[in-house]
Amino acid sequence: MTDVLSITAPIYLLIGLGYVAGRARLFAAAELRVLGRFVLMFSMPALLFDAVSRRRLAEVLDPVYMTAYAVASVTLLLGGLAWARWRRGAPMSLAALQGLGMCSSNSGYVGYPVLQQLLGPAAGSVLALTVLVENLVVIPLGIALADAGGHGSVRRALVQAFANLWRNPLVVAIVAGLVFALFGLELPGPVQRTVSILAAAAAPVALFVIGGTLVGLQLEGVRGDLVRVVLGKLVLHPLAVLGMLWLLPPLPAHLHLGAVVLAAMPMMGIYPVLAQKHHHERFCAAALLAATVASFFTLSAGLWWLKRHPELFGA
Repeated sequence: MTDVLSITAPIYLLIGLGYVAGRARLFAAAELRVLGRFVLMFSMPALLFDAVSRRRLAEVLDPVYMTAYAVASVTLLLGGLAWARWRRGAPMSLAALQGLGMCSSNSGYVGYPVLQQLLGPAAGSVLALTVLVENLVVIPLGIALADAGGHGSVRRALVQAFANLWRNPLVVAIVAGLVFALFGLELPGPVQRTVSILAAAAAPVALFVIGGTLVGLQLEGVRGDLVRVVLGKLVLHPLAVLGMLWLLPPLPAHLHLGAVVLAAMPMMGIYPVLAQKHHHERFCAAALLAATVASFFTLSAGLWWLKRHPELFGA
């Protein structure tokens, strides 16, 4: 268990450091947003571009991985929506957001630092594959379903969501990296070193920002729904991904492990922001806080179990 804690403890200590800094008002909320914007606009795109552009195209466009992760995530999204809508009587917008909370991981800010310690340089390609699935399939579908709850058209909402993809710097960075990988291009030495320096800042700054943004969040909302969303994200999502991987042709061990670990992360940091349009941000913020705190225990236990069963990943 000590070797597992050596992986998870630094991640959550950095989150805790960000929380303490925010609580002590060493960083205002506006300053944390600036740091978060730096990660989103520069550091994380540099990381994704660097990871994708240096690998063969087949390594960063693995159809088995993308199918397994997409099918498992969409199944959980629709299942969570159906339960909230027809068993709990939630409005369509809230039901869709609860389903999205169960299957949209904080892959970059929390997941990547964990993968980096588990997989080393291979973590970047796993992250790129997951970000593609999340941004091309899971998040647009969740947003479209939530918008349809306001008596809009799912088709129109999906078209709008996909139209906005090219404004997403993470997607742009991955596409640029794919072009470089396809044609065997390389950046000039000084530019490549600059990209590498920016990429190195992604993990620690992102974790610090996550901690700071948790300040002031309260565990409000319907307790049963809150527990269901958190358990769905931290337990059902990785189990669903693991189940899909068992059904499909075998993957390299690092991809198999990476998919399950990323699915076990808490929901994405912008989860409450996406809910503001529908006035459900308090529930989503509470779910984010609860999942982030609980994930220390579920992730540590999950990694301990995975290390005891390496045969699951062909290792």
